[in-house]
Formats: sequence, structure tokens, C-alpha cells
Amino acid sequence: MRLALAFYLFATGGIAQTCGGSLPEFISGIKAEAVAAGLPADTVERFFKGAAIDPNVLRADRSQSVFQRDFIDFSRRLISRNRIAAARANSAQYDAIFSRIEQEFEIPRGVILAFWAFETDFGAVQGDFNTRNALLTLAHDCRRPELFRPQLIAGIELMGTGNFDPATTTGAWAGEIGQVQMLPRDIIEYGMDGDGDGQVRLKTSAPDALISGANVLSNLGWRPNEPWLQEVRVPSDLDWFETGLNHPKPTEDWIALGVTPTQGNIPLNIEARVILPMGRNGPAFLAYPNFDVYFEWNQSFVYVLTAAYFGTRLEGAEVYNAGNPAPALTGEQITILQQKLANLGYDVGGIDGILGAKTREAVQKEQQRLGLPADAWPTREFMEQL
Repeated sequence: MRLALAFYLFATGGIAQTCGGSLPEFISGIKAEAVAAGLPADTVERFFKGAAIDPNVLRADRSQSVFQRDFIDFSRRLISRNRIAAARANSAQYDAIFSRIEQEFEIPRGVILAFWAFETDFGAVQGDFNTRNALLTLAHDCRRPELFRPQLIAGIELMGTGNFDPATTTGAWAGEIGQVQMLPRDIIEYGMDGDGDGQVRLKTSAPDALISGANVLSNLGWRPNEPWLQEVRVPSDLDWFETGLNHPKPTEDWIALGVTPTQGNIPLNIEARVILPMGRNGPAFLAYPNFDVYFEWNQSFVYVLTAAYFGTRLEGAEVYNAGNPAPALTGEQITILQQKLANLGYDVGGIDGILGAKTREAVQKEQQRLGLPADAWPTREFMEQL
């Protein structure tokens, strides 16, 4: 589910109520903004007929505890033999559209297959939330209105094309639609006809959904003919503070430091980061520039790494070496840790019990200050010293 989108410039700068408050007043503000942006008034009125707040959307938004799982647990839950077999079967069934994607966008099919698998189980589970109400609920809620208010207006625009029925269109709780889960603005900008029928039907046409997803990734900055993730071995005397998303080096430097691939060769003349999702004793990967594109699709570190790794598996990589990492902290312990780090002045990206990229960076800096191996993996020993 893609949540990292550019903020939309409000068309009517005089609208005061951007979230919360009376729902009728909020909807009136949205209507005025949509009309000022050039959308037909009758379309705007029809879009909001019967609109309502969905409390189930808010519950889903507040309870994303699945992302509190560590990488080994999370990846093993999402990547099963059945899912790998289904990916290979779908790759064969839709070989023509995947070949077109590989030719036009130069994105390996494993990358698209992994997203398709994780987002909707190859189209089988697309969500049953009313999309109009989901977007309205999240736009009215004051947690992330700058993200969902423009998506609500994009939904009105999408309705005008005939590809969105506000009363019947359903999808994920966060407003995404179709087999690869795209938000309305992305559908308008990047939706493509993959099956040649002249329509863009992301819910019922796998070719349409797949090529549209590839178009999104391409426009997010995917670099053709470059890797995205590669499992590696790291020497025991590596300077752990040099690992992590914020410490890129030319691959030649990593090779000189003793980083070696588990399969194939490390490409030269490209920057990469060493990622240790569970510390120096767990799995290790080189993350290349294309890995950053995944964060434009989803903000969760564990989801992004698992999706990227699954893409490599579908392209022929072996199962990663899990190693023997220190036990993971619980979600409750991570919450306490985040509060401690926030009290020390760090931006941990929210007190949510999820070990995301910002929390990892803060942990690494404190590990270095305390004289501990700075591998960004918080242990009980680290918690005690902190």
C-alpha cells in the first residue's frame, strides 16, 4: 500500500478547516475546493451522496501491529512455498505482460510479482472497504490529512472518468484500489491499459494492474538494469556504525572491507548500503539505489525489506542465512525505547512500537555513544545501558 506521496497544493487557500470538526462542514469545504479546482459541481455533489465516516478504517489505521514483527518472523510469514509457487504460475500465465514490462520499463518481473503477492495475494484479496468513505475518513481525521485530502479530491476526478463509483467501489482501508493497490491520484497519473480493451480496470484486469504498477515504480525513480537488494556476508571486524540506510559507499569500498556476496558478484561503480535488519549476527544485505524506491510505495522498513527480498527470490536468489541474532524486543519494549530516544532529542518517526528506519538510526547513534556495537539492532543489554 503506497503511502509516500507528494503533498497536494490546496486549490483554495482560504479554506480554514482542513481536518476534523463537523463532518457536514468538512465536506462543504472539500466540495468548494474541488469546484475551485475545476471539477463539475454536479459530479462533486453526486460523489458525496451517502458519504459517511467509517470507524473500521480508523481502527485499521491505528492497529498496524504486524509491522512490529522482526524481519525473520515477518518474511517467513509472508513468503511461503505456496506463495512462491503461485508467483511462478502467474509469471507463466501473464508472461506476455511481464515481458512487455521488462522491455518497456526494464523492471524485473520478480519485483512486480512480489508487490502483487503482498498487496492482494495476486488479486484475490483486494479489500472490501468503501473507497470513498475510507478516503473521507482519513482526510477528516487529523493524523495525516495532507496525504488523504488530495486523494479524496482525486477520487472525485476519477469518478468523472467513469472508472470510480463512490457507492460501490471498494478496496483497502487506506483508500487503495485494485490488484496492486493504487491510490486515486496514482491511477489518474499512471494507470495504463495492459490488455488492449481501451479501459484501465485495476480490479478485474491483471495486465492493467501489473503494467500500471510498473509505471508507478518507473516514475518513482526505478533505475533500469540495476539491482535493488543482494544478500552478502560481512566480516566480524566491520565498523558497524558504517552500516545502515544512511551510510552509502561505493561497492568497491565494501568489497575492500571484506563484504562478499552469497551468490554471483557485487556490481561495481554503484553505491550501496549494508543493511543488518537484525543486527550483526543476523541476515545481511547490500541495498542499492533502487531499494529506496520501495519506500515510496510503503514506509514500513520490515515490509520494504521483505518485498525487496522476495523479489530477489523470484529472480533466483537462495533463502537468506538467518544467522543467530539477539532476540527481538517486544512492541511494548520498542515503544518504551522510542520514548527514551525521543526524550534524548531523536526523531524516531513516532512512538508506535515499530522499529522503523528513524528509530534504527537513533539506536545506532546511541550504541556508538555507549561503546556498544553500533549495528542498529536494539538488545536488552542496550535498553539497560540506555
